[in-house]
Amino acid sequence: MWCSASVSLFRYAGIGLLVFLAACEMAPAPREEPREERLVLAPVSWDALPGFLEDDLAGALPALARSCDKLSSFPGDRPIGPDGIAGTAAEWVPACVRIGALAADDEDGLRALLAAEFTAFAVSSAGKSEGLITGYYEAELTGSREKPAGPAVPLYGVPEDLVHVDLKLFGDNFGKQRVQGRIDGQRLVPYYDRTEIDGDGVLSGRGLELLWPHDPVEAFFLHVQGSGRIKLDDGSTVRVGFAASNGRPFTAIGRLMLDEKIIEPSQASAQGIMAWLRAHPREADEIMFRNDRYIFFRVIEGEGPIGALGIALTPGRSLAVDPAFIPLGAPLFLDTTWPGTERPLRRLVAAQDTGSAIKGPVRGDLFWGYGAPALEQAGRMKQKGRYYLLLPKPVGQRLTPAS
Repeated sequence: MWCSASVSLFRYAGIGLLVFLAACEMAPAPREEPREERLVLAPVSWDALPGFLEDDLAGALPALARSCDKLSSFPGDRPIGPDGIAGTAAEWVPACVRIGALAADDEDGLRALLAAEFTAFAVSSAGKSEGLITGYYEAELTGSREKPAGPAVPLYGVPEDLVHVDLKLFGDNFGKQRVQGRIDGQRLVPYYDRTEIDGDGVLSGRGLELLWPHDPVEAFFLHVQGSGRIKLDDGSTVRVGFAASNGRPFTAIGRLMLDEKIIEPSQASAQGIMAWLRAHPREADEIMFRNDRYIFFRVIEGEGPIGALGIALTPGRSLAVDPAFIPLGAPLFLDTTWPGTERPLRRLVAAQDTGSAIKGPVRGDLFWGYGAPALEQAGRMKQKGRYYLLLPKPVGQRLTPAS
């Protein structure tokens, strides 16, 4: 989906850690070569999961049930996760049947089911079990069906000239890369960037306008998050979600504004950045235009927002992950801290979404819901954390070394 995180200062931007290395007086320390990220799974007992006995596990049942509905819809021999690391769809069916039979408030039943049907694995990469855990939310805006008076930028649907190219079709040298662009004569060129679309209006007049948000700053953050609810002048609400992107790289304006000392670290939250942009309208466009990535939207009917797994997300229980390492649909037990604090936040979640900067085996983006309360949490969440991957026991037995 979105998505941020995608995706954003929150959904799409990591926090760089400054590492100070002590050097030998006689000679510099040898440079450490970068180590390729690789998923490492180590089986652990359920007692090793911090907070497993304290979590209100029943709060995760809606997310688990949605994952199960999706996994159960696949052909039985379909591999789940990268290289089938989570087995096949058929191997998830027994546990999913039992999950579907639980009462909505049966916390003890779910805890017993997990222990009976799943094996828990600690996730690490290159010897590190901790990574960055951020948060994202579903934006809530006001808007119109027609262009309002004054400065305004629309939300666009997918242009007919946007071309998606799956490079793996052209040979193994390209891996799994995908690019987006447009045809210019006989050449494939990058699609228009944010400045060309919002600043120069290259798409205007083509009938692509879906809705007109009243606040350009909120519209920008909607692009960052990837989905939202638009309250219209007539009192109705329309939910919109990610349909495609222009394929351009994402630039986190929060990081940019910090590096250029435009804002202080104390202002580097969603709320602080929004406030600065609104207070400096002449500079705001120039800063927002420096993020070339542009999102095209679609109207979503029914429940939402919709994650990359194609199902509605559950506030506080859906996690965006890197699907190159973590299987979408799988349960995870998250061990992190509440936004901006050291208070433990430990709960059962489900891998149901992705984000363009959610990269690596130990990287998560927690969906907080919609509106101001969700923004309050998501906008401050940049925590260290780890998680445990839960896999059906037949899969776990294949992955567990014989003793």
